[in-house]
Amino acid sequence: MDTNWRISTFNGALLASYFIPTWTIVAFRIIISPIHGLYEQPNISLALFMSDHLQLTAMSTIRMAWLLAFGKLTVVAFFAVFLVLITRASIRKTGGCDEALAMALGIGSLISFASMVLASQVGETGALRLHATELLLLLGTAILMVVEPPVQRITEKSPTWPREREIYPLGSSLGSSLGSNPNS
Repeated sequence: MDTNWRISTFNGALLASYFIPTWTIVAFRIIISPIHGLYEQPNISLALFMSDHLQLTAMSTIRMAWLLAFGKLTVVAFFAVFLVLITRASIRKTGGCDEALAMALGIGSLISFASMVLASQVGETGALRLHATELLLLLGTAILMVVEPPVQRITEKSPTWPREREIYPLGSSLGSSLGSNPNS
């Protein structure tokens, strides 16, 4: 059995199976009801920080909530593109799916890190644990991508076409000039 799954690809698929449904549900709750969705457990740190330190108006809070939802949906979209790309063995073997995974990991790590810092600022320990766990999951896959050896890209040699020896035999003037040594 030919196994062409890299550890980072398999780990990325497992990570996508967690982040796609979780962050999609959180983002759609924010889209449907921005203020209520912002004050739920996954987003409470941002909501408390905005209300305590930034003192934003209601419309500005809604805009920040939609910005968070847009960021989370962007990560979900990159994970979905990654899952679609790994279904094709030729793309998976050549490492063509690594860019989508790297973008999802980068943006997701940024969101989780910012949420973790905000949770520590407002003293929300449940949200701090959640965001720290998500950040460690994302960083673990990123480290696997960095440490894992690069993909061995196998290229086939294309035959030279047209073959000069077959087209121009050695007896002809062009064939003898092609086959002759220029130093003689």
